[in-house]
Amino acid sequence: MTGVLPITLGNSTKIVQALLHSGKEYICIMKLHGEAKKESIIELMMEFEDQIYQKPPLRSSVKRQLRTRRVYFIDFIEKERRNVLFRVGCEAGTYIRKLCFDIGEILGCGAHMQELRRTRAGPFSENQDSFVTLHEVAYWFAEWKEKKDPDNLRRFIQPMETALELTPKIVVRDSTVDAICHGATLTAPGVLSIDSGIKKDTFLAIFSLKGEAIALAKSLHSTESILDMDHGSVATLQRVLMPRGSYPRVWRSGKSE
Repeated sequence: MTGVLPITLGNSTKIVQALLHSGKEYICIMKLHGEAKKESIIELMMEFEDQIYQKPPLRSSVKRQLRTRRVYFIDFIEKERRNVLFRVGCEAGTYIRKLCFDIGEILGCGAHMQELRRTRAGPFSENQDSFVTLHEVAYWFAEWKEKKDPDNLRRFIQPMETALELTPKIVVRDSTVDAICHGATLTAPGVLSIDSGIKKDTFLAIFSLKGEAIALAKSLHSTESILDMDHGSVATLQRVLMPRGSYPRVWRSGKSE
């Protein structure tokens, strides 16, 4: 497989969990084992645009148990002999080789994944200016070592917050930030704004007013419920991202100082 692979460095390794939850987009070549009409393939692919059941293949990095994954779209591109080129957008953890196998089974001729390219991973796309090859990374890093110009690093290193662009967000008050950095559960009085569409157990990011990533969390309520709350917990922390002391401490621990 080739294509987009986000790489985290230093403190930003804490956001890997968010990248694992993010959706993916692929270009795939599926090899048919027999003949099938183009119209039949297109019609069948449309039936997979929904929540599907999948059991990971034998050679996989996860436990082989039946699970559900959502396919957001499958766009047929072209067919040449027994090679079918298509684009697919799907939930993280979807196995495209298993998708090809299932399509082949239903068509009755069999099929396997011939080639796969990841064109998008979360907010990162191969069409972005920030998309670089490993050869370019090596070149700009060598330039930075020689000239010590930080602009050379910025050509391939982005702020941690970039990876959270598509993650649902809660923005909190400045007075709440340091308490969260110390592991406190986020409560309703600290919330300033919240994205729509959040449901119970939604994986989300907590941000400051300045657009700084503070922590990753799971919601305890929906967007509508949180907006109506005056007190109580609204999200439990999964991973703190911001160092303690980045904001002034304005809370009390309940212990004598």
